[in-house]
Amino acid sequence: MPRSLDGLLMAPIADETTQVPGQVGSATRFDYHERDGQVWATYQGGDITRGYLVGTREDDRVDFRYVQLTRDGATASGHCLSRVVELPDGRIRLEETWEWESRAGSGTSVVEEIRP
Repeated sequence: MPRSLDGLLMAPIADETTQVPGQVGSATRFDYHERDGQVWATYQGGDITRGYLVGTREDDRVDFRYVQLTRDGATASGHCLSRVVELPDGRIRLEETWEWESRAGSGTSVVEEIRP
């Protein structure tokens, strides 16, 4: 099983959407935490003023819900399933399939660990 997500700072490297464009962009940063099978994170940057996600992890799978506030004052929420992959250089990648629950739209995205 890939290592823990706890304490990782992650950024998007790919985003493919259908129906409605996603609002997470290259300036968005995710601050992940993990303990006893529970995963949570805060995120912001780009169009996102404030975002939260919470879910569970089993082996290399993470299942979470997210909610966010954008710069224009809109809120949105959705569901995401992610596969945790350990890269050859030891960093973590999340390969994600997501779907909005508060509006139409779905897609895939990839976020990777950023090292200082």
